[in-house]
Amino acid sequence: MRFARRGTFVLLLLACSITLAAQSSEQMPYAAMATTKFITLPMLPACMTLSAQHGDPMKGAAVLLVKFTSGCVVPWHWHTANENLLMVSGKGKAEMKSGGAHAMTAGDYIFLPGKMGHQFTCISSCVLFDVTDGAFDIHYINAEGNEIPVEQALKTTAKPAAGKKP
Repeated sequence: MRFARRGTFVLLLLACSITLAAQSSEQMPYAAMATTKFITLPMLPACMTLSAQHGDPMKGAAVLLVKFTSGCVVPWHWHTANENLLMVSGKGKAEMKSGGAHAMTAGDYIFLPGKMGHQFTCISSCVLFDVTDGAFDIHYINAEGNEIPVEQALKTTAKPAAGKKP
């Protein structure tokens, strides 16, 4: 399962870094939303797409632009790295396993510490930046906080992103 995650993130790296790789290090990196290429990943709900805007999420810190369809749920999980979420548009809800839920709208920010269980629900067409301070991974957990397989975690997630077939 760990090998499958790595293989998928290699695809993420290749698919998302083409635009940024074409820019020289002397240029100011710029990624226009209109031309940003979004992809789905098998270890994430089909109702969300993402694009690496800066950095290599396989190797370390990165800035990811993430889109969710209304009703999309990223079930309970944790990451090794810390996450910083900044809502660009839409309405969502972030919840921590240790308690606390926060409604999120455009301009809202939340810090999610590494190895802390959390979930995200998009209430209405969400776009957010996810800034990680280390390599991206995802570990789904059950109600008791025990790690579960991706397939088990994702069997109850929302419909695929617009234009994507299940």
